[in-house]
Amino acid sequence: MTQEQDVSTGNLPLSIGSKVDNFSMATYEPVEGTFGEFELKQQLEAKRWTVLFFYPADFTFVCPTELADLAAKSDQLKEMGVDVVSVSTDTQYVHLGWKKDERLLKDVKYTMAADPTGEVSRNFGVYDHATGLALRGTFIINPDGVLVGSETNFYNVGRNADELLRKMKAYLHVFKNPNEACPAKWDEGQVTLKPGEGLVGKVADALGL
Repeated sequence: MTQEQDVSTGNLPLSIGSKVDNFSMATYEPVEGTFGEFELKQQLEAKRWTVLFFYPADFTFVCPTELADLAAKSDQLKEMGVDVVSVSTDTQYVHLGWKKDERLLKDVKYTMAADPTGEVSRNFGVYDHATGLALRGTFIINPDGVLVGSETNFYNVGRNADELLRKMKAYLHVFKNPNEACPAKWDEGQVTLKPGEGLVGKVADALGL
């Protein structure tokens, strides 16, 4: 598919700040080497954050580079209370075969979820009806079940797990400190902003610039 071709997801994506309804997907669990099930309800009961990482298809080209990049950060994310779930419209059986064949996936430990009907992809607005595949979508759901982060890329541009990690640090900070906001390129330990009358027109001063 070229960038000029039309992509129609057919669904309006969940809006930022909305509550995500419970859903479940069959999974392949690389660490155990077994099949399982992911259910959002269980994540919320455990007070865990969820990153849904949609990608077009197993046994393709940009996809294994993205999953390998994400695998390099997944342990750090898990320690932060964040569980990564990769999702494509392949079955859990194809996930198993791909994990075994593709050396780039050797360090993947996170759950690999199957959405063969495209139902979950549709709910998040990344299902491409023309191909039956999911676009490259990253969605962050907080422990209250609220969608707080959304990013969608076309088929031919991969994502950067370093930026996902940075954003997760920011989301975790403002979740614990709801009266603060994180400026551009904010990283852990840097100055945050406290919106209010005194900050209007004084952001540079607040940042020490």
